[in-house]
Amino acid sequence: MGLSTSFTELFGVEHPIALAPMGGSAGGALTAAVSRGGGLGLLGSGNGDRDWLARELPVLAAEGAQKPWGIGFQTWAIDADAIARALEHEPAAVMLSFGDPGPFAKRVRDAGPALIIQVTDLEEARRAVDLGADVIVAQGTEAGGHGARRGRSTLPFVPVVADLAAPVPVLAAGGIADGRGVAAALALGAAGALLGTRFQATAEALVDPATARAIVAGHGEDTERNRVLDIARGSRWPARYTARTLGHPFLDAWRGREDELAAAPQARDAYRDAVAGGRIPALPRWAGEGVDLIDDLPSAADLVGTLAAGAEEALTRAGRR
Repeated sequence: MGLSTSFTELFGVEHPIALAPMGGSAGGALTAAVSRGGGLGLLGSGNGDRDWLARELPVLAAEGAQKPWGIGFQTWAIDADAIARALEHEPAAVMLSFGDPGPFAKRVRDAGPALIIQVTDLEEARRAVDLGADVIVAQGTEAGGHGARRGRSTLPFVPVVADLAAPVPVLAAGGIADGRGVAAALALGAAGALLGTRFQATAEALVDPATARAIVAGHGEDTERNRVLDIARGSRWPARYTARTLGHPFLDAWRGREDELAAAPQARDAYRDAVAGGRIPALPRWAGEGVDLIDDLPSAADLVGTLAAGAEEALTRAGRR
């Protein structure tokens, strides 16, 4: 029957599925694969690093053909130049997450791409509506990677944002890893779903193979929101955003002692030495609570179709009941 929503109509894509623009790991190949599969691929530009974009944008151009794609930024980490560089490549969408999108929203809208704003609480949702967002992503605390320390779970958060933002399309994010999750997002009033962890475990993701295997082997109870790993690696992420990761030796050693860790340069030196020596992963293994549902490493293009088919089946089954 196909799942046509206001999101699919806005971008002219086949399925109501978007790739979370995961900084560093959602590169050109993964973005292109999701778009080829009928979803909306979003390049994970993070802080808009020039060298990273110079490497990944040609890959996207070569593999994405004429399919719609977008680019995402960590709003707290960028400046106007990063937005300007992205707009030169004529993306279909620019997504702003984590921080005040106000300084950049008008520039994006005036240039023509759809403005996607990710929100983690109702204050941010109201701000996104006021700024004229074309799509709003409602991120629940189940999500892997960074999110609001005092956010809300996906199930109660999404319908509240959908009601507040209507008629603006809302995408649900956080803990969605199979077609049933996509179907649930639609049932909650969202126009689609944005997935991160599930797309980390694909052939095209820019992650260490050991990280992909850890996601396949992981369980939701193995994940934990924390600031320990950001502090240990000297990341500038604002304190209001914690990150959900799989277990980690440094987290076990410093859990609940963030202030002490921040004041202990020798501990951060030990972290860097352990990374250099290959004793711990080079990056935290970001993973959401839906990680139990991931048991393979498919092509992302094929995965989009599998997710959509699973969503249709779940909705049909629920209708029979």
